[in-house]
Amino acid sequence: MSLKAPPELIVFQQMADVPYNWSLGREGSLFLIALRDEKKFLGIKCPSCGKVYVPPRKVCGPCFTANSQWVEVGDEGVVTAFSVVNYRFTDPATGLPREVPYTFAFVRLDGADTKLCHKLAETDPARLKVGMRVKAVFAEQRTGNIEKDVIHFRAVQA
Repeated sequence: MSLKAPPELIVFQQMADVPYNWSLGREGSLFLIALRDEKKFLGIKCPSCGKVYVPPRKVCGPCFTANSQWVEVGDEGVVTAFSVVNYRFTDPATGLPREVPYTFAFVRLDGADTKLCHKLAETDPARLKVGMRVKAVFAEQRTGNIEKDVIHFRAVQA
């Protein structure tokens, strides 16, 4: 057997539906409970450098300090990056085919230093831009799942 590069690359394709559960821990649970029960976004602030994380995380990345101070951040923010998707697939949140096009964006909420990824209501690339202001649109019935509890973010008129 030769250890040189093979004459062809073999591609193995398999579709796997692997259900799983995991604990969100204290930080993730408090974040989702506030979304579910109060329609509020909570962040967690580093006591050393002051960085506010949304979604919250236990330890500050730059300082390695345990985050401890909970802060409420806004439900509005700015788009820092986006992608309009034109590929149809089954949405894991609903189990239904997602209609195309749809837009995913990184949103930095007012009062936060980090970004969260979520859907935008706008799908027209000509109307989308980095820096645009957006606001969360909450579902009437919330269950503690950010993909369902926040339907999408919509543009805020300047």
